[in-house]
Amino acid sequence: MNKSKELLMGLLVSGIVLTGCQTNEAESGAEDNAYVIGLDDTFAPMGFRDDNGELIGFDIDLANAVAEDLDRSITFQPIDWAMKETELNAGNIDMIWNGYTITEERAEKVDFGTPYLENSQLIITLEENDIEMKSDLINKKVAAQQSSSAVSAIESDPSDIISQFDNGEVIQFPSNNDVFNDLISGRSEAIVVDETLGRFYMAQNKAPNYKVLEENFGNEEYAIGFRQEDDDLREEFNGSLERLMENGTYDDIYQTWFSK
Repeated sequence: MNKSKELLMGLLVSGIVLTGCQTNEAESGAEDNAYVIGLDDTFAPMGFRDDNGELIGFDIDLANAVAEDLDRSITFQPIDWAMKETELNAGNIDMIWNGYTITEERAEKVDFGTPYLENSQLIITLEENDIEMKSDLINKKVAAQQSSSAVSAIESDPSDIISQFDNGEVIQFPSNNDVFNDLISGRSEAIVVDETLGRFYMAQNKAPNYKVLEENFGNEEYAIGFRQEDDDLREEFNGSLERLMENGTYDDIYQTWFSK
């Protein structure tokens, strides 16, 4: 090989190496500035799809406001809600943000951000059913979403009432839409769902006639779930939420979804 060819090959190799380094840096920068949020895209009004298939909801608006405040890019990734912590810790998503209730069991797998919304676990039945209080659930078919805080709340109830349900169990479905449909069809006689979802669903679907019991399965709070090693990310998002609560942005989003 003569000197000209050696010089040309050297320049080509240098260019390839340089281009490769620049590409890696660009990809790394994009990864540092973009986060994937895992959610159940049927969980109205927190995160769900409208008639055009677009994701909307309280958590969607709040997450977008945080992203704007932090100058971050976010994407929403629908996941199997029963696998949410597995998806998070496997690195497939960066956080769980979709009406995610703080529980002791979940706290063993994730780190929670600052609580941002209160909730409770409603007991809902149909007006025609002879169920007026929690004790009336004995020997009844009761349904809830699989791996939800509703199931956890029932299982941890001090009365151990779950052992007295029909077949001694909660009937579980992948989504809350399935849970409501099971009640409407008469297959289950009562359901337990998040208050935020339950009241929104009933407001949007007036029939049949629903009945909400005065008793419930406890009060709780929503928070974002992070990997336990992501302390900086958690604190960054906590700080943004605090700013949005102080400057009125949070209140505006709240009024959009919960004013009624």
